[in-house]
Amino acid sequence: MSDAIADAKRAMRADLRERRQTISEPAREAAADGIRTQLDALVDRLGATSLSCFLSTTTEPGTREFVNAAIDRGLRVLLPITRADGLLDWTVAERDGSEIEGLFGMPEPTGELLGPIAVNDVDLMIIPAAAVDTTGMRLGWGRGYFDKTIGSMERCPPVYAVIFDDELVPEVPRDLHDQPVAGVVTPTRIVDLHPDQS
Repeated sequence: MSDAIADAKRAMRADLRERRQTISEPAREAAADGIRTQLDALVDRLGATSLSCFLSTTTEPGTREFVNAAIDRGLRVLLPITRADGLLDWTVAERDGSEIEGLFGMPEPTGELLGPIAVNDVDLMIIPAAAVDTTGMRLGWGRGYFDKTIGSMERCPPVYAVIFDDELVPEVPRDLHDQPVAGVVTPTRIVDLHPDQS
């Protein structure tokens, strides 16, 4: 990655992180409700019976209500667990399951470890993002876990990134390893961006 691209990504992430920290608690709760509604609609539209998601942090659009609701509906939900080698292990989500602090201070589930290829069986991937642009390029948080996972899958299912409404932007800095997403889910809508993936 060139220094200019790396610097642009760092600056954009810092700005987005700062903006997320100023969101009020009532706005966060409303966003979590909206995310659950939109993700439920996406699952229904795609007919997904097995999916991967992530446990949101306090500054991300909330996914926990959705994960619990998906489990209640009988869906199989895989949650990621970071590894030191840059790959993701997975575990099957349990309703209100226990959590530990992962490698980078992020919440991660406890449970039986399934290897990196476990995600190959899902119908839908729901992943975090800092921002996504209108071509479907995603700006992650800089560790490359999801880009590696998506890039290594033989048959990648539709991948949707969860962001706040104002984080769908005209353009994000991109590098060769960056992977596009099929669309985004915000608290108010689902936007399809990359038709060949959805």
